[in-house]
Amino acid sequence: MKSLLLLVLISICWADHLSDNYTLDHDRVIHLQENGPRLLVEAEQAKVFSHRGGNVTLPCKFYRDPTAFGSGIHKIRIKWTKLTSDYLKEVDVFVSMGYHKKTYGGYQGRVFLKGGSDNDASLVITDLTLEDYGRYKCEVIEGLEDDTAVVALDLQGVVFPYFPRLGRYNLNFHEAQQACLDQDAVIASFDRLYDAWRGGLDWCNAGWLSDGSVQYPITKPREPCGGQNTVPGVRNYGFWDKDKSRYDVFCFTSNFNGRFYYLIHPTKLTYDEAVQACLNDGAQIAKVGQIFAAWKLLGYDRCDAGWLADGSVRYPISRPRRRCSPTEAAVRFVGFPDKKHKLYGVYCFRAYN
Repeated sequence: MKSLLLLVLISICWADHLSDNYTLDHDRVIHLQENGPRLLVEAEQAKVFSHRGGNVTLPCKFYRDPTAFGSGIHKIRIKWTKLTSDYLKEVDVFVSMGYHKKTYGGYQGRVFLKGGSDNDASLVITDLTLEDYGRYKCEVIEGLEDDTAVVALDLQGVVFPYFPRLGRYNLNFHEAQQACLDQDAVIASFDRLYDAWRGGLDWCNAGWLSDGSVQYPITKPREPCGGQNTVPGVRNYGFWDKDKSRYDVFCFTSNFNGRFYYLIHPTKLTYDEAVQACLNDGAQIAKVGQIFAAWKLLGYDRCDAGWLADGSVRYPISRPRRRCSPTEAAVRFVGFPDKKHKLYGVYCFRAYN
């Protein structure tokens, strides 16, 4: 009888102890173990999706043991950083501790804590840019306790291979980065290229990626591209000297805030005439990234070859047909013709304010 009474008392005491060691978030209960961490950080989604120019919330919540810290929420430090391909480096984004808040770099004026509840550390990013794509770390620190969660931000967009007028294999890594920026894009990550390969991208020329590696996607194995008897995949050349080695580049771009269009003009144009014709129409000559974005994301289709800002001539086909890319949807590349040739129209881009 005494043993039974003692067991009942122990069970009641243990239940009371557990009831003091959780934080209630709406109808969700998180139990913090007696000998476990006193602070727990979680991201409700491992990946969130958005597009350039949009707004997004990176989810992050923390759960704390009130018996270990008391009720002083003001002592909590929340820090958001962006992870890079070099895992030893992180880019500071936002820090908050009580009433003190600080934003860094290009995120200034565009980020803030959602603050939906006392334990909400979610970060809101507005007016998303191409450079915002990547993995972010939410870190919560209180006293000697800290914990982290990682959230990936994915942007809707398109990967495209690029080389300049000089020809193929003429860009070192730094020039490749700038070439993408010049075409309203950023250098693509491996994850981006892999997703594009899964979506059908097949390209037999190796190009730089954001981590400094050189790779290329093959969906239809053939002799000039690694061999006919090899399996489809993303071929990896490895890491090369960023200053001396020269390859093409894979760029990534997303939605734009403006209008992309083929300019109706009574005559064909030289390159200089094409630039001026767009200016006369209140626009600018379009960039390569913009024609790929219009084709992939908006379904833009036009069977007229037109000048672009880099001096190339291309045309976008989303509905394959005779005389206009009969076998596949693609942005067709005519080449880099002599800029004095009066043989082509022009694609323009007018940004919305």
